[in-house]
Amino acid sequence: MWAADLSEVDFGRIHRWLQRACGTGTPLLLCDAQGGVLQQGGSAADVQLAERVAAQVEAGFAWPFEGGGLAAQALGSDHTLLYRPVESGSQRIGWLATCIGSGDPASMAVDDLAEAMEDLAASVGEQARLHDERTRLRGELDGMTEELAERYEELHMVYGVDEHVRHHGHDKRAFELLLRDCARQLEIDVVAYVKPDSGECLWATELSRPIHNLDLVLVEMRGDLFRFVQSTRESLVLNAPDDPRRAYVFTDMPYRVLACPVNNGQRVDSMLVLLNHAHKPDFSNGDRRLAEILASQLSNLLHTSTLVARLSSFTEQMAAALVEAVEAKDPYTRGHSERVHHLSMEIGRALELDETELEHLFWGSLLHDVGKIGIPDAVLCKPGRLTRDEYAFIMVHPERSYEILRHIEYLKDAVPGARHHQEKWDGTGYPHGLKGERIPLHARIIAVADTYDSITSSRAYRAGRSHEEAMREIERVSGSQLDPSVVAVFRTLCAAEPEWLLRFRIRREGAADSLGQVVQGHHG
Repeated sequence: MWAADLSEVDFGRIHRWLQRACGTGTPLLLCDAQGGVLQQGGSAADVQLAERVAAQVEAGFAWPFEGGGLAAQALGSDHTLLYRPVESGSQRIGWLATCIGSGDPASMAVDDLAEAMEDLAASVGEQARLHDERTRLRGELDGMTEELAERYEELHMVYGVDEHVRHHGHDKRAFELLLRDCARQLEIDVVAYVKPDSGECLWATELSRPIHNLDLVLVEMRGDLFRFVQSTRESLVLNAPDDPRRAYVFTDMPYRVLACPVNNGQRVDSMLVLLNHAHKPDFSNGDRRLAEILASQLSNLLHTSTLVARLSSFTEQMAAALVEAVEAKDPYTRGHSERVHHLSMEIGRALELDETELEHLFWGSLLHDVGKIGIPDAVLCKPGRLTRDEYAFIMVHPERSYEILRHIEYLKDAVPGARHHQEKWDGTGYPHGLKGERIPLHARIIAVADTYDSITSSRAYRAGRSHEEAMREIERVSGSQLDPSVVAVFRTLCAAEPEWLLRFRIRREGAADSLGQVVQGHHG
């Protein structure tokens, strides 16, 4: 019985969830309680994992699991099987399994993988439980079976809003994608979220027939339709073409309408509107109940996205204030943090870092020199060569950056880039003398960008050098000071003549002065 239930699971969907959470290419198997493979992905990694698991089961592997997290089992000398049970109530009905290799980056994030597998196992168990319950009710309540079958995917969509946000974030684009999913899954011609006071009208379509006057329809939603719903504080359903309310609500609009108020405390400030062509079935009471649930959840999502946007704006403003405070100490370094930040992000994107890594690189590169706020002006702005003691102040600034930023939980994964951007590939840098790939990747990226800007921008003690001179010096210290692989990516970026060469007013070959022995400047 349970094997049949698990075979009904939308495996493609849960596999996509895992890949979004842990990276494309992460294999996944759904097995029955005895370990037999029921469903798997189509990649070579999935096929290989299925074959290895089958061999383990045939050899007597009994899937030991003591509870919590992921259980592990060696798969030869190069891979480890990670698995956890799928349960429905108190009954163990199957297993979800994946694997990592000894050199797989996923092995560095087992906690994230464990969390994702726990969520997926719960989702699969819930799907199996609901399917079994629906089967039982079919025999007991024949009259309700068809309705339950029709509403299952709709309810699943509602309960999946949080999961959708988890994968897409809280911005307005994610909200629009969610409206689009609602329109497609519910087969609604137009789904719109209307908030007239702020001028918001977010909408998505899944048109069964064209609507040539859609702009006018959306305007009408924000007008009399909203005012009517706001006044009555109740959902409005307009199905019949001769409904008397059409004389003053949605006048001359031949569509079926379902509009649900969204309460903000004691006030209705927005609504969710579902609109269909007249040839479609009437909106039912079930449609109304579902729309009211969706309206509430979408409102919460929009409210959260607004708070996230405000927090993001506040964070950026605070970061800009810190950068401004640093650069105000030395007019020659004004714009340095912004330029290093821009070049670091260009390199990060060229390296195809994922969105999370780019977010950490964003803050680490922007704030990499914030520790200079504690360096005496006499040292930071000195036009001549620094003494040994003065240079000691400069060498402290990465650690000062760490001390300033380490208290901000949101920046904990961005701090290593700022802290170690003055380390050198050969281990002769500071503050900790890290060598090679022991230096965090973000720090190696920032180091290349920082070196380039230190060479090409003017300082109190010298004029800025040309782009070509900077590239020659970067090539010279590649493998000693800088990571050769990051240098190679930067070289490719520069070969394409990027727009920032002009925007940052980088000098080109032909300058009279020579580069000499310029590396990461003491102001870089």
